[in-house]
Amino acid sequence: MLKPIGPLGFVKALLRIIRGKPRVPPALAGNALLNTILSRRSARNYDSRPIPDDVFDAILEAARVAPSTVNLQTWSFAVFTAASWRDTFGRPIPFKAQRAVIVMADTHRARSVFEAFPHSPLVEYTIGVMNASLAAMNMNLAAEALGVSSVMLSETGRSGLLDAGYLKETLGLPDGVIPIMTIVFGYARGARPPMPPRLALDQICFEKRYVEPDPGLMRRWMEEMMAGYKAAFPTSSFEAQLRVYQSKIGQAEQELRRLVLGHSTDTDR
Repeated sequence: MLKPIGPLGFVKALLRIIRGKPRVPPALAGNALLNTILSRRSARNYDSRPIPDDVFDAILEAARVAPSTVNLQTWSFAVFTAASWRDTFGRPIPFKAQRAVIVMADTHRARSVFEAFPHSPLVEYTIGVMNASLAAMNMNLAAEALGVSSVMLSETGRSGLLDAGYLKETLGLPDGVIPIMTIVFGYARGARPPMPPRLALDQICFEKRYVEPDPGLMRRWMEEMMAGYKAAFPTSSFEAQLRVYQSKIGQAEQELRRLVLGHSTDTDR
């Protein structure tokens, strides 16, 4: 259970978030690509401006040319306009975005010509997810470079991994094609938010042997996560959002076992 954060801790955590900045060596401060990567933020509020077709085509092209294991290209993308999303799901794209792409790990296509992983379903699934995630990040960065904002969704609006079974049925996906996320795109409304809480490099990098996380720094990071979420969503809380995820994780686990391994758990029987 998460330890509550008091009013003073809330203010201190918010100040740390506001002061947080990406660290760029002075000699590289003018690098356009690096600045695009470091200034990217997830947007959850969009205006009504449409994304031009050529801009969106360029975003998809960035995904198409992404790197993948042995060039297997184990991905597929379900591409939506605001209208086609509503026709398919009966509701608007989350956050009033103008375009959406459901990113899927797809080993079904490669199976049509050869069996790359005949007896290794977990390796097959992991490689599919890994490659599709690289393509998703290419889309994300291409959009940012073209002035289009985005956000990756794993649960909001039944649009990602936690609703893989629902999406498989709705989209008529064959075995070997598993939704892992949705990216929604649009022109952000309002100011760019501050950088979300990030762990320091010395907490995520190590040499030779794994280094256990510093309990004090991890607690400080969690306080920032809780404070940042409350500031962004005053009527909710980070703990409440965690409960939403936790309520769906058990069912999602069962669905993924069926989709990836082709069998049910003991609790399903």
